[in-house]
Amino acid sequence: MSDASKLENEGDIAADFLEGLLDIADLDGDIDMDVDGDRAAVAVVGGNLDHLVGRDGEVLDALQELTRLAVYRETGERSRLMLDVAGYRAARKAELVGIAGEAIAKVQAGEASVSLDPMNPFERKVVHDAVAAAGLASSSDGAEPHRYVVVHGAGADEAGE
Repeated sequence: MSDASKLENEGDIAADFLEGLLDIADLDGDIDMDVDGDRAAVAVVGGNLDHLVGRDGEVLDALQELTRLAVYRETGERSRLMLDVAGYRAARKAELVGIAGEAIAKVQAGEASVSLDPMNPFERKVVHDAVAAAGLASSSDGAEPHRYVVVHGAGADEAGE
């Protein structure tokens, strides 16, 4: 099975799991599936789904882990599937790119490094990717749940995520 076929299969399994969950909870929502780079991407859209996102995406993170477990149960392989509900992750990603841009500008203006607020792994990866695209380096410091990104000049060691 090709990598794309594997990812499409993960998306199908995730969609079936999420449709069952929506039915049990009597929630309206449509499932969109895609392949985003090296991972399956599944989104639940429509209806009033804010309670599936929760405060700061906490319910969404838990739901994503449950969905990954459902995929693992079917395939026997760990999934890196990304779940979005009601566009929360997409909006948060855009916000994080803006935050990264501000830190990048400060480093480019001469600051040795800029430390950002604590973030979850998804958020840190978005920032690391934005920093790398700008030709700078970044690292993650601290311990969960207080792990945060530090943006450095291009010559700094890159720990990344």
